[in-house]
Amino acid sequence: MPTDYDADILILALDRVEDTLAAIASSLAQQGVRRRVIVLDQGSRPENLARLQECAARHADVVLARAEANLGVAGGRNRAALLGDAPVIVGLDNDAEFGDPHCVARAVATLHAEPAIAALGFRIVRFEDGADDLSSWGYPCTLLPRAGDSFDACTFVGAGHAIRRAAWEQVGGYDPALFFCWEEFDFCLTALKLGWRVRYRGDIVVRHKVNAEGRFLWSERRWFHFVRNRIFIGRKHGASWPALLARWAAYTLRGLRNAMLLPSLRALPAAWRMARGVAPSPLNQRARAYLRRHDAAHRGIWLQRIRTEILALLPGHHTPG
Repeated sequence: MPTDYDADILILALDRVEDTLAAIASSLAQQGVRRRVIVLDQGSRPENLARLQECAARHADVVLARAEANLGVAGGRNRAALLGDAPVIVGLDNDAEFGDPHCVARAVATLHAEPAIAALGFRIVRFEDGADDLSSWGYPCTLLPRAGDSFDACTFVGAGHAIRRAAWEQVGGYDPALFFCWEEFDFCLTALKLGWRVRYRGDIVVRHKVNAEGRFLWSERRWFHFVRNRIFIGRKHGASWPALLARWAAYTLRGLRNAMLLPSLRALPAAWRMARGVAPSPLNQRARAYLRRHDAAHRGIWLQRIRTEILALLPGHHTPG
């Protein structure tokens, strides 16, 4: 049975009610497309939940649901996606807003025109000045000058994106065990193995209210998930433990530089425990070729990549993503 909507816009809420209401308003302002806004609250304080309920009561195309607990980004988006049935699932962080009223319409039109694309990543800029949000650049650094362009990619950034529901269902959504960090990359690896493509669209912009206090490099909890999840995903998709140990060592050096040694050390055994119950599913030839063309080719030869990792360890140096 056909849906009444072209896109379901998913927003996860956990307090920050003013930002969440602004994200909802930005979603409702989208034009040229039939859209529904689905808000999943994951534990807001009663007074903040009441304001979200008031907003939902005023708008027939806003659906507000409550999770029994904080399911994280991965589990929360899985739950919210089940509340809709539109052919396109759009994700918007609750501290972000669309850059113009036609972002969702352009995303829907792109997915309709290019049936091989599973997901679109939007351009994430800083809310206050429109400059690229380097903390939300999830692509090779050499592609940053092309932030306003469009190119095939191997992942997308969750702050603003669109996923074809058919691909979402075939992949099985996000892995809820990840909670947050790298869930988009894990989703894309599975999609690539199934023959899908991923596209970055620099003309579809999301304005992100970057909160310096919440960035993962300065939070033990976020850094732990960042390292643990990346190691787990590598193993899940067939990487050897020796290769993963080398990656973990590089992360541990970065953690040491940022006073995050303990969560870096904790991340490896945690990733090993997660991986014990998962049978590795190596990347097939098609996915490996795609990764070489659209990721490794932009990162340079191994010497250049090692140099980049070393530079990332030096004081004052920042590597996007």
